[in-house]
Amino acid sequence: MGDALDSVASDSIDGEREAVVRRLFRLMIWTVLFATALSSLLAPWRVTSGLLLGGALALLNFHYLRTSVAAVFTSERNRGWKRRAARYLLRYIVIIASLAIASWLEIASVAAVIIGLCSFVVAALIEASIQLYRAFVR
Repeated sequence: MGDALDSVASDSIDGEREAVVRRLFRLMIWTVLFATALSSLLAPWRVTSGLLLGGALALLNFHYLRTSVAAVFTSERNRGWKRRAARYLLRYIVIIASLAIASWLEIASVAAVIIGLCSFVVAALIEASIQLYRAFVR
């Protein structure tokens, strides 16, 4: 009986965890869209393109991190570790290369790209506020 309860509790926690991850991803998308729209009205085009590039890289980074960490904790821990490690490091290489190319071609502000990369922080703060509100309401 205890195993059945543990299984139900584990499924509930996994479901809630997946819901939080989906909400974070959606909040990141909305944060990037809002920042890009606002900067297109108020800032130079290089800032807007930097926010868009940084936000896209943040979304890609979030997806890569989630899938690579999930792959590390699969049942086949001993096989394919080099490929998983390469995939984990590939996200840093993509971010650095994108930042270098955008800076070299002068199509994006480096500071705006870094701010765009921080879209996860804004999404996490919004999600924390939602969770805090739910805790007080319940």
